[in-house]
Amino acid sequence: MTAIGGNYPVPVQVNGFTCKNCTDVGYAEKHIDPAHPKSGPYDIDAATDPSRRMTAGMAGPDAAKAGSAIAASTGTQLDLTV
Repeated sequence: MTAIGGNYPVPVQVNGFTCKNCTDVGYAEKHIDPAHPKSGPYDIDAATDPSRRMTAGMAGPDAAKAGSAIAASTGTQLDLTV
């Protein structure tokens, strides 16, 4: 007999999120991160979610510009020749 509300023996991936039980799967199907459900779908409320730390992606457009400037200055290149 399967336990109701129990965790899965092996985590599954749904919409890129790791899910350990059916509640996590329900969140992931709605594009809500099961680890941070208060952030809402597509992390629209991530800035006000107390369970998250602020990262460059959530700090606003100026932080994103600063991050791209750092990435551009590293000189990283990808060689696609075959």
